[in-house]
Amino acid sequence: MIDRRALLRTSGVAAAGALGAAALPSTPAVAEPSRVPGAADSDPTAGVTRTLLQEHPSPAKGWEAVQTLVRIPRHKESGRHSHPGIEVGYIIEGDVLMEFDDRPPLRLRTGDPFLIPNGVIHNARNVGKVTTMMLSTYVVDETKPLVTTY
Repeated sequence: MIDRRALLRTSGVAAAGALGAAALPSTPAVAEPSRVPGAADSDPTAGVTRTLLQEHPSPAKGWEAVQTLVRIPRHKESGRHSHPGIEVGYIIEGDVLMEFDDRPPLRLRTGDPFLIPNGVIHNARNVGKVTTMMLSTYVVDETKPLVTTY
């Protein structure tokens, strides 16, 4: 099983690249956004955080269920990425434009559910006035990284 906690130690695109790369402490962590002016302010994924809520084997051999709380600050985005399985989500608070490589974008607001199919490249862009909070649950191949960035 891949230790998905690496996702929680950094933010944005860097988090996805680090996923599964190192064993980390067993307690979930939240990456704190950097407030040093400069390059981080121009990074479209700066300040994006993902908190691991739970991780369990799936009834289907070789698969697991992973649940995270994703926070995307105003004017920021998750970065283009995909998952090795489905993502079922819910917008707890905020407004997101979910952009896809292979279909029209989808506008999601507080209270809206969503589903991202296996392998679909997408980007969640905060287009609202508050930090967006999304609950995302993945059913993914346990031998692959949770996130692949593009």
